[in-house]
Amino acid sequence: MTANLLCTRRTPLEIARDLASEFARTAVDRDASGGTPKAERDKLRSSGLLSLSIPGQFGGLDANWSETFEVVREFARVDSSIAHVFGFHHLMLATVRLFATPAQWQTWFSLTASNNWFWGNTLNPLDTRTVVKRHTGWREFSGQKNFCSGANDSEMLIASAIDESAGGKLLIAAIPSARSGIILHNDWNNMGQRQTDSGSVTFKRVRVEESDLLLDPGPLSTPFACLRPLIAQLHFANIFLGIAEGAFEEARQYTLEEARPWFRSSASHSTQDPYILSHYGDFWVALQGTRLLVERAGEVLDAAWAKGSALTSEERGTAAIAIATAKVAASRNGLELCSKVFEVTGARATNASVALDRHWRNLRTQSLHDPLDYKLHELGEWALNGTPPIPTFYS
Repeated sequence: MTANLLCTRRTPLEIARDLASEFARTAVDRDASGGTPKAERDKLRSSGLLSLSIPGQFGGLDANWSETFEVVREFARVDSSIAHVFGFHHLMLATVRLFATPAQWQTWFSLTASNNWFWGNTLNPLDTRTVVKRHTGWREFSGQKNFCSGANDSEMLIASAIDESAGGKLLIAAIPSARSGIILHNDWNNMGQRQTDSGSVTFKRVRVEESDLLLDPGPLSTPFACLRPLIAQLHFANIFLGIAEGAFEEARQYTLEEARPWFRSSASHSTQDPYILSHYGDFWVALQGTRLLVERAGEVLDAAWAKGSALTSEERGTAAIAIATAKVAASRNGLELCSKVFEVTGARATNASVALDRHWRNLRTQSLHDPLDYKLHELGEWALNGTPPIPTFYS
């Protein structure tokens, strides 16, 4: 059944909510076990949602970024690992759209939509251990790469390597995951985001054709191409917000059904304790403010994306500020909420079976992707000096 046929009956968000309900039933156990969520990834394949951000003329569902990230948040509320690899899949599709020729990205979009391909990441510009060797008519990638989210159980990869013969230029390519010489390691064992398969990959003399390389216009070459890091940053902001929303709802249910008032409290039930009510008031204000910033950033990104090659540097800078602001708020407010939920649930909520800690672990792990201090520095430059962020793979 094609993605379009699926969605004549239900909207993408309705499909995502049904999947999220399924994923929630096993999320705690899978968080503990780690590894690749193969069954869940296959359900994403059969759902049609892997074509969510692909234009309708290429077989996709034609969603804008706000709609795509709404689905990411829906998953993040119950399973932030699934949200991460799903969002990264669409980030990889955006990468080929922004860096490649129309003939390249249109073909990859059509094949992805018709075959339900999952795209994974082996693009890590800070890890320079993978290098390029030039041959007549093709290139060779060899070396290691860390933090390769979603590479396992994928059909296509975005890969990067350093071309030392061209002064250390970063080359980016779209290549089949099953190509000879690509070794995907199952070595991701961090405290959070445990089912993102964000471990390492080895490239052993991997052949990369000229038609695989994303050279026209190439990475960070135009204001439009420079939207790629902004999509990544807003993806993280939506994950953080979704995690916080999920933690809030789980804590709320626990407070309503399980929590007991402190013996010094005059309340007969925790739902009437003044300190618990104060905490929930703080949670509410933080979530509402973050939602508004994240949703506004999505609208700004949609407007910038619609401009295409006509996007100006100034317009790109406006989007960068809106997205950086949303990400800072989502990081700070999410981490605080995910830590303080124990103050409204009590000591018994620290039992491993409740697993409230996974929300903080997941958000803390993902929030370290790039330092918040440097994001605040960029915002300070804008607030004080009127200088927009300089485009990099992280801003």
